[in-house]
Amino acid sequence: MSTESNLPQDARDESGHLIRELHGVTLAQILEYLVAAYGWPELDRRIRINCFAVNPSIKSSLTFLRRTPWARTKVEDLYIRTRTAEVRGKKG
Repeated sequence: MSTESNLPQDARDESGHLIRELHGVTLAQILEYLVAAYGWPELDRRIRINCFAVNPSIKSSLTFLRRTPWARTKVEDLYIRTRTAEVRGKKG
């Protein structure tokens, strides 16, 4: 179940692409960004996925997310909301 209707619709990144379209952003880049922004414990709190709670690593999380569409959608949605807030914060 996608929460696309709850996502920001108009925020653009530094190159002018809509953030919600994830243009040119790999799943690995998304996960690395979120880990840097929140850390594993906070990611686990925000998105209840065992790969974030039990011995988390980029490699194991990517494997799980690539095989589990619902989990990948949650991670992508958090990335979109976080990047949008960051971009809007820089403008304001």
